[in-house]
Amino acid sequence: MEDTALLREYARTASEPAFATLVERHAGLVYAAARRQVRDPQLAEDVTQAVFIILARKAGGLARHPGLAGWLLQATRYAANSHIRAALRRTRREHQAALQSQLNESSLAGWTQLEPLLDEAMASLGQTERAALALRYFENQTAAEIGRALQVKEETARKRINRALEKLRKFFTKRGVSSTPAMLAGAISAQSGPATPAGLAKAVTAIAAAKGVTADSSTLTLVKGALKNMAWTKAKTAIVVGTVVLLVAGTTTVTVAQNKKYERNIEKLWRVNRDLAADQIDRLPPTVQVLPTKFASGWVNLNSGANGDRFVGGNTRAGNIAAFAYGFPRGRIRFAGEEPTNRYDFVATLPQGSREALQQELKAKLGLVGRRETENLDVLLLKVGRANAPGLKPPTSLDENYGSWQPGAFSFPNLVIDTGAPRFGGLVTYLERYFDQPVIDQTGITQHFSVDLSWKEQKGHPNHEGLQQALSDQLGLILVPTNLPVEVLVLEKVK
Repeated sequence: MEDTALLREYARTASEPAFATLVERHAGLVYAAARRQVRDPQLAEDVTQAVFIILARKAGGLARHPGLAGWLLQATRYAANSHIRAALRRTRREHQAALQSQLNESSLAGWTQLEPLLDEAMASLGQTERAALALRYFENQTAAEIGRALQVKEETARKRINRALEKLRKFFTKRGVSSTPAMLAGAISAQSGPATPAGLAKAVTAIAAAKGVTADSSTLTLVKGALKNMAWTKAKTAIVVGTVVLLVAGTTTVTVAQNKKYERNIEKLWRVNRDLAADQIDRLPPTVQVLPTKFASGWVNLNSGANGDRFVGGNTRAGNIAAFAYGFPRGRIRFAGEEPTNRYDFVATLPQGSREALQQELKAKLGLVGRRETENLDVLLLKVGRANAPGLKPPTSLDENYGSWQPGAFSFPNLVIDTGAPRFGGLVTYLERYFDQPVIDQTGITQHFSVDLSWKEQKGHPNHEGLQQALSDQLGLILVPTNLPVEVLVLEKVK
């Protein structure tokens, strides 16, 4: 039976034999991709388990998907990234640094060079191109079979495969790996991955067919993270924008191509998809803009990657944008006059210099310029009130400061007390936003923690006393009010 028929059968009747056939057919593909990415056999098995749990949950909606193999590769990437994104970034940087020393070598890079970057390269392709390559070189299907799966002519399928291989060649070339499309095809086909561990397919079927009910907590964490990443990546990110960056006397001047096509594209992603993952923000076109808002509620996505200065946000006031532009906590920003009441959407996604460019955009669009001063202010000192509190637990993720803050709930799997200016993140930053005044860390704590903090609060009605009590009871931390000289950012209007 075809994959689509098996998916329909499982979705309709919960047939374990149908699902077992799918697992037997594709477990090797998923495990190989997972192992390439996580670089650990045991963790690769966990990722494989998570992917097939997701497949079981989404079986009904995938019955007409153009090429299950391509979908499984992307789902594997989501699952792997949800657990080891930060580790993979470090590994990639180290690998790329090693490749840089080999740029003078004109011979084909070996599989050891291709392997760490292959899944990132596959993720950079469009859905149909990724599906075509997966079917051809991971599933060993002919062009005619691929054409039937993708519902296109055989010649069209060949063109898509060739186009996708050329895109992979360019991707690897930019990272110092020289090759040709034919060489890439041969290397990928011959070295697509290790054999699936004995018993993995059977174990996956037993747990995934039950949609993860009996899965352990680590696997369910992977499932949750991968599903969240999938939700984040619904919008397309293939946006091409003409940008010229001129460096004059150390100052970055940005000229962005303004045209209707750009506006349509940016709205598809930036102004439609509110929940952008960090890798999506990385792939946004390099631009800096502040525009009147099109959203009914406020939000901000911050990508604190290598440069820590790529930002996307909506329905927010000028002071909040200035916080990102100047790398300054919002609780320490003052206006020389009245703060503008209008709300804006903003984006700053240059490879470097986004903060400085966003400062210039604030000046150009809103006439606001910041200067630093020192003032005596009412502040809150964060201190240890009780050591070894139960709420400060060991980190459960490699992703620093990635989590959520909702009314009455604060949850982060890897958090520090204070990251220090100009970076955003850390408990101190969130407390400053909540209490709208400076918070100074005097705990002396430098370790990372997993934190799940909760208190009673109604949406739109901050409960300062409730949060302070929760900090004391659950984290053993107290806030002590005082008055101290503090550096602030003063925003003033200029002509």
